[in-house]
Amino acid sequence: MVKIIDGKKISSDTLDAVALEVEQLKAKGVEPCLAVIIVGDDPASRVYVNNKKRSCERVGIKSLEFALPATTTQDELIELIDKLNADPTVNGILCQLPVPKHIDETAVLCRISPEKDVDAFHPQNVGHIMIGDFTLLPCTPAGVMTMLHHENIDISGKNCVVIGRSNIVGKPMAMLLLKENATVTVCHSKTQNLAEITRQADILVVAIGRAKFVTADMVKEGAVVIDVGMDRDENGKLCGDVDFEQVSEKAGSITPVPGGVGPMTIATLMQNTLTAAKAQNKIL
Repeated sequence: MVKIIDGKKISSDTLDAVALEVEQLKAKGVEPCLAVIIVGDDPASRVYVNNKKRSCERVGIKSLEFALPATTTQDELIELIDKLNADPTVNGILCQLPVPKHIDETAVLCRISPEKDVDAFHPQNVGHIMIGDFTLLPCTPAGVMTMLHHENIDISGKNCVVIGRSNIVGKPMAMLLLKENATVTVCHSKTQNLAEITRQADILVVAIGRAKFVTADMVKEGAVVIDVGMDRDENGKLCGDVDFEQVSEKAGSITPVPGGVGPMTIATLMQNTLTAAKAQNKIL
């Protein structure tokens, strides 16, 4: 019988733990604060930002929103980031992606102070992840690791396959698994004999953005399958990169979509904001 990994429950437990620590920090005179910047009126971005605000309210983190028009120039955006970098009461800064095409996304991400970079996209933080000496982690891969730990899934010595090589999920995911002594293979659009490789995986993490791409014939019997995808099927229904109905017949454990990795991403953002606040105030 397949075990469904309940991301809603694990994220709720994570948020409860963060809320407790936030309360303890406030008793010491430190109020964690997250500043979120959104440029333009992308509907999906608005949903994400609203979800982040609600999570801040739940755990007691102060939330600042800077909603800028789509006509905002890069210089204006950089000026705002510089102001937030210099503000000691702001512990975390997040610029919601995507930004309008006339703005250089990389320049924006690099402008955020590494100590306040709660998305962990700054090259300095990426470097720390590469050498395994990190304070902040990208929210989705870190959320996946929390799920694996919560389920007592042993990672050391296991064959782990990551499908997807993005800077946001695939690459850091591979590094985090490697840090815990997994043997890691990263697959992508140019990988040959993909199914042969994925069938070797004890833990399979899928993050490619293609609805129901991974089918049962690509999965090892009893494998742990983590679906990072957020897609729409032919009927417009929310689904993941894994064909859940098929693969759940074969996997040992699997994350659903929705209700799997998604909630963990925002829970980890709250954890990162707390971690940043503690580090900036030299509270261990």
